[in-house]
Amino acid sequence: MRVMVVWCPDWSVVAALEEADRSLRSPAAVLSANVVEVCNGPARTEGVRRGQRRRDAQARCPELLLLPTNPDRDARAFEPVLAVVEDLRPGVAALRPGLLAVRAPGSWYGSETAAAATACQALVETGVWDVRVGIADDLFTAEQAARVADVQSWTVVPPGGSPSFLRGLPVHVLQDDGARGRELVGLLQRLGLRTLGDLADLPGDAVEHRLGAYGATVRRRARGEDPTLFAARTPPPELDAEVPFEPPLDSVEAITFSVRTTAERFVTQLAHHQLVATGVRVEAESDGVVCSSRSWLHPRHFSARDLVDRVHWQLQSAGSTSGAGGSLRGRKDAGVVHAPIDRVRFVPELVEPAAAHGEALWGSASDDLVERGVARVQGMVGFDAVRRPVLQGGRSPSARQALVPWGERAVDLRPVDRPWPGRVPGPAPVRVFAPPRAAEVVDDGGRTVCVTDRGVVSGEPRHFRVAGQAGELPWQPVTAWAGPWPTDEGWWSGGAGPTARFQVVGADGRAWLLLRAPDGWSLEAGYD
Repeated sequence: MRVMVVWCPDWSVVAALEEADRSLRSPAAVLSANVVEVCNGPARTEGVRRGQRRRDAQARCPELLLLPTNPDRDARAFEPVLAVVEDLRPGVAALRPGLLAVRAPGSWYGSETAAAATACQALVETGVWDVRVGIADDLFTAEQAARVADVQSWTVVPPGGSPSFLRGLPVHVLQDDGARGRELVGLLQRLGLRTLGDLADLPGDAVEHRLGAYGATVRRRARGEDPTLFAARTPPPELDAEVPFEPPLDSVEAITFSVRTTAERFVTQLAHHQLVATGVRVEAESDGVVCSSRSWLHPRHFSARDLVDRVHWQLQSAGSTSGAGGSLRGRKDAGVVHAPIDRVRFVPELVEPAAAHGEALWGSASDDLVERGVARVQGMVGFDAVRRPVLQGGRSPSARQALVPWGERAVDLRPVDRPWPGRVPGPAPVRVFAPPRAAEVVDDGGRTVCVTDRGVVSGEPRHFRVAGQAGELPWQPVTAWAGPWPTDEGWWSGGAGPTARFQVVGADGRAWLLLRAPDGWSLEAGYD
């Protein structure tokens, strides 16, 4: 497998300058903890270097533009670059903002040189001026090939030529591997090793004994034997939805009726990804040109009927104008548009998780109506008799529940963000039994399963049964189990002593949370 690496130098500075609407030719540096993290070419010309203190960098270049670090900004700005390369060759892996890797698409474009030239041209056309491409047998060599390439150019290392290409490179190219790389470079220079070829010539056993596993990995890279693999990212889902009209329609009512199915498909595919749209752009095309475009917002989220209504309003609006030079004039009396429409497109601009817009416990009733109803019930049964559940920190499912009188602010709750060692990982159970039901768990020999103070299980759980309303339920085989999660709560105050929790799945497919305490087994919760 041949690897192609696309490198956009000083990407953090490029993204920050674009966000600040400043010229890319301005000397600039991105700071982290008052230390230069990245600087661009004009700043390096004035003597600014990565790792300098802020005052030293400003002393070298008084007009230096200082910009804050923002990894999210860098990733957002790099997304269009990933999309462009992904159109040329699927399977892009974003190594970090400014650096990506993909399998070299040489056979499709005729040659690897043609593929590199195509990638450079596509990125330059999108406004990325400083782009460099490297192609080689492995990831490390391809990255180094990109770093030695000129602006808007490429370096292709022939198959099998990685060792000879890497031999002459200085060891300081390893500094880009973070703190470990910088530490290793310092050590190699103190040992008198100046090039990657010097490191590659050393015996492998001696390097691993002196420099550890990381040093042995770096030696294999220097020999052109980089074992690093990259995982291609999953492309973001296409959430747009459009409907073409053949022949084009000039009636608002006909267009509105024809987009109903597409609106339902748009909402359904968002729901498939557990999303809802709170902002949607509706575009109408006439003869291949967008003649009407408007962004709509919703106080909650759009349904299919809401989208159809927005299309109707937009096309009937006498003030609808085009962002592409055309115009669309609606006449409310006749319902005829000025230009025949051949395509309508829904583009989600603001999407949010569907869980954030789920209905409350009382459905779609207003808050005022609920408040009045609860206040009336409190007047009948007492203020403290009506409570609402609140999540708090804890290890057991019951301990994580707290009941607060309706209308009272929750205070004195245990913090949720603490580690809580021994807590069973999610998802949370559906039902919590209060009080817990008595249970039994046995191994293959019919002996009760126990847990030692060190968390060692005496035998593998094979069968269990719990106490029902009419006595003991029949034994049930255990098809799967997980645990234990040991805890020892309240030992300083004579608590229950060491306990351990198990998740078990019965033969009927239902999952349960069982607790082993010094006095026996009990059923705490069910996952249903």
